[in-house]
Amino acid sequence: MKNLLSAIFIAALLLTACSKKESPGFGAEQDVKIHYDTMAVDSFSNGAVTVDIARKIKMSSPQYLDSVKQAKKALAEEQKLKAELEKEAKTKEEEEKKKTEAEKKKKTAEANPSTETKTE
Repeated sequence: MKNLLSAIFIAALLLTACSKKESPGFGAEQDVKIHYDTMAVDSFSNGAVTVDIARKIKMSSPQYLDSVKQAKKALAEEQKLKAELEKEAKTKEEEEKKKTEAEKKKKTAEANPSTETKTE
């Protein structure tokens, strides 16, 4: 008898737990539809833009062209600065060479007369 009552209790519990009643929260969420102001464009649809065309559009934009001009100007300025630095370095090297040559000539000129005076 205890087994029969426990079996009925479990069956009643399963029937109430597996009923088709829906909670009001789930029904309310399904009724709400989200409306987007844009539409997704598939890459194979009529309105799709290929990568090459998108690149051309981007490259023809004024912002891109301005940035290219600025990059060219910056590159030209860098090259001018490098050229000026190289010229300055060359002139400094030439001056140092002239100074060392002049010092060598002075030393050799001073060394030669002193040897001549000692031999006399």
